[in-house]
Amino acid sequence: MIEVKNLTKRYGQHYAINDISFTVDDGEIVGFLGPNGAGKTTTLNIMTGYISATEGDVSINGTDIVAESEKAKMNIGYLPDTPPLYNEMRVDEYLIFVANLKKVKPSERAQMIDDIKETVRIGDMSNRVIKNLSKGYRQRVGLAQAMMGYPKVIIMDEPTVGLDPKQIIEMRDVITKLGKKHTVILSSHILSEVSAVCDRVIIISKGKIVASDTTERLSQSLTHGHAMSVRVKGESSKILSALANYPVFKEFAEIGGYEPGTVDVTISGDENVDIREAIFNCMSKNNFPILQMKSLDLSLEEIFLQVTGGERGIS
Repeated sequence: MIEVKNLTKRYGQHYAINDISFTVDDGEIVGFLGPNGAGKTTTLNIMTGYISATEGDVSINGTDIVAESEKAKMNIGYLPDTPPLYNEMRVDEYLIFVANLKKVKPSERAQMIDDIKETVRIGDMSNRVIKNLSKGYRQRVGLAQAMMGYPKVIIMDEPTVGLDPKQIIEMRDVITKLGKKHTVILSSHILSEVSAVCDRVIIISKGKIVASDTTERLSQSLTHGHAMSVRVKGESSKILSALANYPVFKEFAEIGGYEPGTVDVTISGDENVDIREAIFNCMSKNNFPILQMKSLDLSLEEIFLQVTGGERGIS
């Protein structure tokens, strides 16, 4: 659906992005993250045709964003961080205006507007002047314009910025529904929201892609087996005593027993040291059957900090 190949944007000697490539498949919801100045917004602007690349190509549904700009843009709905609204218009007036811009057939326009208003939950705002709407409702009207014409791809840059917790939850539900009919690229500084709605994440830092996968697989690749949760059959005191005899285990703690006669323990070693084999040897030697063993997952924030070198500011 979306293919980005060897994309570069250079301003003089400065590279905003440098030779990045990725794809997004049909029906995916992908989180696109990066520290301030990493090149994330530049990439989104190139993908939507707002600015040109120095080198590289972007195709949307097989259509080049430069060579066939109008056709490609018909497949894209874009919600920037500041929605492109005309505040003096009423909601319906604005949506009719957008529908005309996007060349929606008059015979399809009314039904499409009604369907979109129902999806983003602004049906009762139809006759309200946009400037009198709350921040949350203005954001929804901005999303409605992005959906007009039923584009195959919807790109959203900070769709929940400035919203209160209730509005964030409502927007999350809308984004999840969009993923059933559209391919969605979502940029947000609220990493918990990205984790909740996205199938996978792409993280960019200093103009380069530094990670691209599901949160679970990124966590596994970064922990390298050095932090594990283990369910063992046996007595707690004896299991902890056995672990204490293995210097490779730097920390371990009982976190309860969730099955009769078992103990759940978290165990960690030095970073980049795989402790799984040592756990097996320890338990086998002491006749404690292992019933379950899994990596302790990193949060998306922890993954972000690791792959970007600890840069906390997210653009």
